[in-house]
Amino acid sequence: MIIEEMTMPEFSAGLKITQTVYIPFGSTEEHGPHLPLSTDTIQAYEVGKAASALIPLFVAPPVHYGSCRSTSCHPGTISITTATLQSLMKDIIRSLYGQGLRHFIVVTGHAGGAHRMALQDAGETLIAEIPDIQIAVVTEYEVAVRAGKELVETPGDSHAGEIETSRIAWSHPHLVKGEAAREFPAFPEAILVRDKRRYWPGGVWGDPTKASAEKGRQIQEGVVKYIVELAQRLRTIGV
Repeated sequence: MIIEEMTMPEFSAGLKITQTVYIPFGSTEEHGPHLPLSTDTIQAYEVGKAASALIPLFVAPPVHYGSCRSTSCHPGTISITTATLQSLMKDIIRSLYGQGLRHFIVVTGHAGGAHRMALQDAGETLIAEIPDIQIAVVTEYEVAVRAGKELVETPGDSHAGEIETSRIAWSHPHLVKGEAAREFPAFPEAILVRDKRRYWPGGVWGDPTKASAEKGRQIQEGVVKYIVELAQRLRTIGV
């Protein structure tokens, strides 16, 4: 049940079937010279849509902005503060709660540390505030890594590398443009740097040359399977 495509009566009817909603958070962030700025959003949203085809599940419209620190100097990245991100998550869940939803799966396609912690903190605030809701916060890239552990050839692959290039090549092949080289940035230990692009010129963290659409298909299926199982557990577990 894709909320942005539903009518008001369809939404009301859906509430009689499920009270679980999937909320995708992404980013508008550089992903090397070959992947779209919306890569994180695409991945998170596509997983939700695929899961909703298998089980009753509302899928909220995606949030296209995230807190992007390490890529903030790269062209195309639009970053928001962690405070703004937390406010967005809390406002969205409060509004959906008012509509009758009770089980919330917050999935972020962007895996930045501060970004992830902001969503986690917002979730902790909400479960303390509203006694009858349940919230799961998932960094779907971590699930993708587990799903692809037998497929991925690049140790330490991360941003715009083998995994993400494979997934976009599978779901949105027309958005993979050009080629990118293997790159592993080397930021100075413990030191906060202003010119982050100096240490990470290409915007890739991994090896996109090892990517394939078939790897992307299998990784995507593994992430979807995890979300389906999580939704089922969330409705039954007492926390």
